Amino acid sequence: MIIIWGKPQCPHCDQAKAFCERNNLAYEYKQLDVDFTREELFEKFPNARTFPQITVDYDAEYIGGYTEFETWSKGYKLL
Repeated sequence: MIIIWGKPQCPHCDQAKAFCERNNLAYEYKQLDVDFTREELFEKFPNARTFPQITVDYDAEYIGGYTEFETWSKGYKLL
């Protein structure tokens, strides 16, 4: 399952969720200050500077942001 670590009013977070929905990809959305704190975000993603941060939880693979996610999904033939 894809995990999108996002924040409210984030266009790239919304794009990532919409991308998953359009392509019938199972995902979980985790929201800043609801599901995790800023400190927890930097523990998990020490180099993060933007939202969203996206992982694939079945093997804890780090994907990156929305652009990297789109590229990754094509490489893994999810579409």
